[in-house]
Amino acid sequence: MPLNLYRTIVITLFFSGTMLAQQGKVDVRVDQKVTQLMALKKEVNKSQSVIKIQIYSGSRKNAEDTLEKFKIDFPNHAAEMIYETPNYKIWVGNFRTQMQSDRELIRFRKIYKEAFSFRSN
Repeated sequence: MPLNLYRTIVITLFFSGTMLAQQGKVDVRVDQKVTQLMALKKEVNKSQSVIKIQIYSGSRKNAEDTLEKFKIDFPNHAAEMIYETPNYKIWVGNFRTQMQSDRELIRFRKIYKEAFSFRSN
């Protein structure tokens, strides 16, 4: 019995060294063309105009009230108040496609009847 116990201990100790975790090193090599392509894509995305939806245009007090109401009605959408002489405007979203903006415009017009979409620079 002790011989089997000794053999088991010796075998366990012998193989336990190979079961330890190994140290790994990752070396990432990126071609310069990939870096240039990513920079170009960023520039193209910056230059593309986005589609926004305007839900209000008028006085500051009403614009602030509309903005607060919109944030309650549609909490998942970002809205901002913009001042363009002589009106304050509430703009919603940064939509990439006309289909996305039209889909949301239909939802917004149920509450905000004067809403419309436009391309922003």
